[in-house]
Amino acid sequence: MKEWFVKKLVERTIKKLTENGFKASYFEDRNTLRESVLSIIPPGATIGVGGSVTVRELGIVEILNGRGFTVYDHWKEGLSNEERARIRKAHLTCQVFITGTNAITEDGEIVNIDGIGNRVASMIYGPETVIVIAGYKKIVKNLQSAIERIKSIAAPMNAKRLNLTLPCSEYGYCTNCKSEKRICRILTVIQKRPPETEMYIFIINEDIGF
Repeated sequence: MKEWFVKKLVERTIKKLTENGFKASYFEDRNTLRESVLSIIPPGATIGVGGSVTVRELGIVEILNGRGFTVYDHWKEGLSNEERARIRKAHLTCQVFITGTNAITEDGEIVNIDGIGNRVASMIYGPETVIVIAGYKKIVKNLQSAIERIKSIAAPMNAKRLNLTLPCSEYGYCTNCKSEKRICRILTVIQKRPPETEMYIFIINEDIGF
C-alpha cells in the first residue's frame, strides 16, 4: 500500500511539474538517478553544487570530482569565508547547477527558504542547466504546506547541523526569531520553469535530506 501511495503522489506531482515546463522524472534507486545526472552534464562543464544534504548523501559530489569536472562546492572543508563567497558567486555563472529543494508542491511548484540567497539565485538565473534532486517526502499539498514543512522540519534541522544558537535549533520548531543568525530570510516559489534555464526535477523513492 505504501508503494502504491507514493507512486500516485509522485505521478500527479510529475504531471504538474511537466505542465509547468520542468523536465521531471522519478527514480526507484540511486544508481539510475546518478547515471541520469551524469548523462545531462556535457564534457568539461563547470558545475556548481548548492547547499544540499540530499545531493551529498547521494555521493554526487565525489563522483563529479572523480570524473575530473570543475566543481564549485562551498561545503568543502578548510575554506575561508572569502573562498566560500567566491564559490557562491561562481555558482551564478557555472554551466550546470545541482541542488536540492526544501519542498515541491503537488501543484508543481519548487519552494525554498534561504539564509544568504545564493542557492535560490542560482536556481532561477545564470546556469544553463539546473538539476534539482529531492526525496519523495519533500512533496507537499500546496504552498502553505511547503512553508510549514520548511519551518517545522528543514530549517530547525539545518540550524542544528550548522551548530547555530537559534531558537529553532533548541526547540525543534520555528519561532519566527529576530536573531542576527537567522537562516530563514528569503522565500522563493518557482511556479514555472525560468525561460532561460533548462530545469530538471529528479524525485527519488527515498526519505533523504532535510
